[in-house]
Amino acid sequence: MSDTRPQYGELATPEEQRLAAGLPPIDEVQPAVVVAEPAPQAVTAEPARRRPVDRFATIALLAYGLINVVMTAMSYLDLPASMNQTMKMLGIDGEFTNFAQGRLWGTIAAIVLVAGWCITAALSVRRLRRGKLTWWVPIVGAAVTLLITSVCIAVPMLGDPAFMAYLNSIGQ
Repeated sequence: MSDTRPQYGELATPEEQRLAAGLPPIDEVQPAVVVAEPAPQAVTAEPARRRPVDRFATIALLAYGLINVVMTAMSYLDLPASMNQTMKMLGIDGEFTNFAQGRLWGTIAAIVLVAGWCITAALSVRRLRRGKLTWWVPIVGAAVTLLITSVCIAVPMLGDPAFMAYLNSIGQ
């Protein structure tokens, strides 16, 4: 050991510290090139909050909607039979005879119904994962889907002679 080494409690110079650590002297070290990186943007998004009541309500509404979609889509696939039952419940004389449009638009309505539920479920899960309030998404999704499917069902219904005769008799 050499005597140039500081004793316990003495302060060592930076050169002595580097020498004791086995590093080259400061004069022999080449400066590193530092590339300035842009400062990161401040994150303003708030962390996801846990909302157990919202989660429960959303999942319950989606489950209820799924059951409703399955049952309704099956009846839309046999729209002429459903229209006959509806016409009997309304007290309309005659039978639904617009079979071609009934099958076509019933199938379209069933597809729209399933697609509407899938989109609603995907949006709901996405919002739940982000911790956002979500209970309203299934309600809005159901309302929009109901509006579109109602138009799909109205097309063959308004093309049926017995239903149109019933509508004309109401206005008189």
